[in-house]
Amino acid sequence: MKLSQFKFYLPPELIAQRPPKFRDESRLMVLHRDTGTIEHKQFKDILQYFRDKDVMVANNTKVFPARLPGIKEKTGAKIEVFLLRELDKETYLWDVLVDPARKIRIGNKLYFGENHDLIAEVIDNTTSRGRTIRFIFDGEYSDFKETLHRLGETPLPKIHERDVTEEDEKRYQSIFAKNEGAVAAPFAHLHFSRELLKRAELLGVQLKELTLHTGLGNFDDIEVEDLSKHKPESEEIYIPQDTVDAVNEAKRNGRQVVAIGTTTFKALESAVTLSGDLKHFHGWTNKFIYPPYKHRIATALITNFQLPKSKMLMAACAFGGYDFVMKAYKEAVEKEYRFFTYGDAMLIL
Repeated sequence: MKLSQFKFYLPPELIAQRPPKFRDESRLMVLHRDTGTIEHKQFKDILQYFRDKDVMVANNTKVFPARLPGIKEKTGAKIEVFLLRELDKETYLWDVLVDPARKIRIGNKLYFGENHDLIAEVIDNTTSRGRTIRFIFDGEYSDFKETLHRLGETPLPKIHERDVTEEDEKRYQSIFAKNEGAVAAPFAHLHFSRELLKRAELLGVQLKELTLHTGLGNFDDIEVEDLSKHKPESEEIYIPQDTVDAVNEAKRNGRQVVAIGTTTFKALESAVTLSGDLKHFHGWTNKFIYPPYKHRIATALITNFQLPKSKMLMAACAFGGYDFVMKAYKEAVEKEYRFFTYGDAMLIL
């Protein structure tokens, strides 16, 4: 397919700037693939579509405060470092993005915190904005991580064009968050509340987890019209045996396997055997899902309303069918659903 096929008009005011008061009180659009019908609900109604022994799979990645404001040595110019990936724990080596990139060169020292609590040296260039840096820190690794958390900011996408608040520190993190490593929250997970999970448990719905550390590559612009030529970034995933067993048993017994979010959908599709079963996996995936695509594991998908030409929109179209999902997006705009990070949700059955 072509990139331009995923373009649609999204009024800027429909991009949700802040979360709803309660996690599970966002709106929910339900797409029924078998009948081609659409329903309009609230997210807390979602359990009416599931039953005993269905399996929901969540991504338990945890967002870390990846945005580090600082200054450059000598000039004192304000800079920002966005932490992407820890390369070496022993030497405090990290892959990062820098802004403004043109002013940050190999050999420069960068200072973070009012008292220069952290210092980093630029070691290498990786891309136009990418750098490898080494933090200079005299202390235990646990103290280093505590300092990073204290000085870093929640990496709320810049499309929100506002300062990060204390509310974001809590709400830009899902209730499933356990394994730190993501630089972006898996949006669909933000709708789940403790109360909703308790109701799911009482209903008999099993909640299983995997880990995919969400990277910024999910939000990068695709620069080619022919989607088959796009080269996605790799992301680390871990699918435990407990999740594998529950998913495969549900499939054998004709139960629903619900992927919470396109990151979970991608992780599941990255670990499929030739016979169509899920397998235990720990490694990296650069899977790029767009239509036409025959998914093998999930029978239902929960996803937010995404931005035009985004990879997440493409994954939703691959699962629900291009024409049906794009029709639903048109209806979402007409009915003023909220989009993106803190936006409303879609359930594709």
